[in-house]
This record gives sequence, structure tokens and C-alpha cells, in this order.
Amino acid sequence: MENNSMMSDVRVGFYKKTITKWISNKEASILVVGGGVTDQSVLLDAGFKNVVISNLDTRLKGDEFAPYKWSFQKAEQLDYKDGEFDFVVVHAALHHCESPHRALLEMYRVSKIGIIAFESRDSWLMKIVETMGLTQSYEHVAVYYNDGKFGGVNNTEIPNYIYRWTEREIEKTVNTYAPYARHRFDYQYGSDIPFQVSVEKKALFKSIFVSSVKPIHKVFSLLFPKQQNLFAFYVEKPKIPDDLYPWIQVKDEKLKFNYAWAKEIYK
Repeated sequence: MENNSMMSDVRVGFYKKTITKWISNKEASILVVGGGVTDQSVLLDAGFKNVVISNLDTRLKGDEFAPYKWSFQKAEQLDYKDGEFDFVVVHAALHHCESPHRALLEMYRVSKIGIIAFESRDSWLMKIVETMGLTQSYEHVAVYYNDGKFGGVNNTEIPNYIYRWTEREIEKTVNTYAPYARHRFDYQYGSDIPFQVSVEKKALFKSIFVSSVKPIHKVFSLLFPKQQNLFAFYVEKPKIPDDLYPWIQVKDEKLKFNYAWAKEIYK
């Protein structure tokens, strides 16, 4: 479970603005994986009513997220039926999984309408920021602020590698899992100062540097929005049969290869 004090107002604002854009129905059933108090606060403030927050936090009793429900769940092995929730949401937690791709596909499996994720984007600017030590590659700060016992990979004391995503990788992963139909992908971008600088003891030079480049970065972000460090993506599941590829058909209530379509094309 995340430490709420570690989430800046900018990131929380980006979360709320984006989630309300992509989910308009306040009655929609939502599962949050790797969730915490920030998810509870944002979703409550946004007016969502039917929410289950899940994570791997053994410290919880079950009533911490009231009025929402809580469930002990591993993101890579969700104990839910296919399409059990309208939406499945994750905020800054996929990179805590031992297999982020498997977790993403589990989210896809148990969602009916779509999945929404807020993660870090693997941009070339982020690579530079990593090299300069302005952000982490391994998230030891999260473990430190969870008493050195939680907050790492699978919420253990072992700091997780921060897996960062690209749009192309997301689309390849989803299309490989569900290759029979067209999906709709949508992306949002935003900026916030690197969190690590604000919590390090010896970070005076880093703080001065970050402050000095803010005006430049603001203009840079307008020109190259994908290079910003806040990243969210929405994958809307296909509607069957409308979104099926022409080489796929529904027959006997199952997806089948459309041999007649192929016969028109191939010798």
C-alpha cells in the first residue's frame, strides 16, 4: 500500500482529471489493483461508488478503504472471473509487479469495458534523467518509507525495478493477447518534478538544477508532450462482432477463422 505523503498534488490532479475523462459513469464497477489511499481519495472525490481496491498489503484489516471494499489480490493472478468489472485501474503499481505484462493482461481479462493505467513512460528524456540520478531505476525510496519491510516488488522489502512503458509496447502486448479484433488506445501526458529530489538529504545541487530548468522544460513539454514524466493509457476492449477483423467471424457462438474471406484473397 502506497504512502499517501509520497504523491504530489500534481500527480493526484493528473490522476483525477484523466480517470474522470475516461470513465464517465459514476456507477461503473471498478477494480483497482495495487491500490492504496491515493486511489481511495481520488475515486471518492470523483464520485465513483462501486469500487474494490486490491493489493498485497498484509498489514490491512479490510476496512481501511471504506466505503469501498478491499481484497487481497496479486495483480498477476487475479481471483476474479473474465469481465467481472467494467473497468480495471492501476496507478503507479505495475512496476511493483514481478511481471508487469502479465499483470496488465490480467487486468484486461477481468475487465468488461477497458483498462486504465498510470505508469512511467520509457522516453529518451527519462533515460537522461535516470543517468543524472534525478530519478530512480530501483525504487528503494518506497521501501524506506514503508519501514524497510514493504513497498518493493510484490510489496516485499526488495526494491523493485521501475519498469517503464511505451505506447508501441502496450499495443503489441494487448494485440498479442487478443489478436482477433481492433482495440482503441488513448494516451495522456503530464509533468511533475522528480520525486526523488524532494526526499534526498544531499540534493541541494539537484534541487537547484531542477528549479533552473523548469522554464525550459515547460516549453520543451509543449513541443514534445510525450517526453513528459506523467503517462496514462486507456485500452478499450473491442465490441464483438463489430470490431472483429475481417478474417474472424462468430460461428456457433465461438470465434472462427473466416475461410470464405481468405479464399477471396489467396490462390
